[in-house]
Amino acid sequence: MPVPDLSSSMAEDADESGDSILPEPLRTVTPLTGPHPDETMNLIGWGMFLGLLILLMPLLPFILIVWLISKVTDALTPS
Repeated sequence: MPVPDLSSSMAEDADESGDSILPEPLRTVTPLTGPHPDETMNLIGWGMFLGLLILLMPLLPFILIVWLISKVTDALTPS
């Protein structure tokens, strides 16, 4: 079974449509919406932030101790 040569038919279609080889953009049924605030996603983001803050708050003293130790050792060791 021979395979049809599609490249020549595509080139002919491009020549018939004018100077541009790009197809005309598709029209949509729904109108485009402009930028608008999304309260639901804001609420989810704030909830995740507060949840992480509550979970990481008990680790804050340990993080502070490690940071202070690293600053002291950097100050005491000659570079």
